[in-house]
Amino acid sequence: GRLDFAVNNAGVSPWTGNTVECTLETWQRVIAVNLTGTWLGMKHQIPAILKNGRGGAIVNMTSVAALHVFEGYPVYSASKWGVVGVTKVAAREFASQGIRVNAIAPGSIETPLFSNVVNSTPTSRADYEKQTPMGRIAKSEEVAAAATWLCSDAASYVTGAVLPVDGGMTL
Repeated sequence: GRLDFAVNNAGVSPWTGNTVECTLETWQRVIAVNLTGTWLGMKHQIPAILKNGRGGAIVNMTSVAALHVFEGYPVYSASKWGVVGVTKVAAREFASQGIRVNAIAPGSIETPLFSNVVNSTPTSRADYEKQTPMGRIAKSEEVAAAATWLCSDAASYVTGAVLPVDGGMTL
C-alpha cells in the first residue's frame, strides 16, 4: 500500500508544578513522547508519502498550551510549542513536493488523557468548562473532523497552519 495521510496524535500531560518544581526525568519523558514522537513520525511518514508520487498531508496534534499560557505545565507547553515548530519547518520544507503539514491545537477534549489531568490536578472539570467560551468540553469526534478536513482536498492550499479546536479558549 501507500501512505497518503498521517496524523501524529500521542501525548502525555503530567502536572509538573512550576518551572522550578519540574524534574529532569519528567521533562525528558514529556519531550520524548510529545515532541520527539511527533518528529519521528514525520521523519518516516514524509519519505513514504513522497514515494507515492501524489503528495499528501500530515496533521500533528499540538495543544492550546502552545498558544496560551497555563501555569503548572511548563514541559507540556514547551513540548507542544516544539510540535508547532517542527510542523511549520516541515510544511516549508516539503510544500513544493506536494506534502501539506499542519497542526491542530485542541483545547479540553473528552479523552482518557483529559480525565487523567482532571483527576490528578487541582483543576476541576467545571474549571476547564469555564475557560471555554462555549462552556463545554469538546468531543474527540470534533477534533477528528478537523483532522479529516486538513487531510482533504478542501484544505489543498493550507499548510503550516495551526488550527485551534478549542471552543474559543484562546480568544
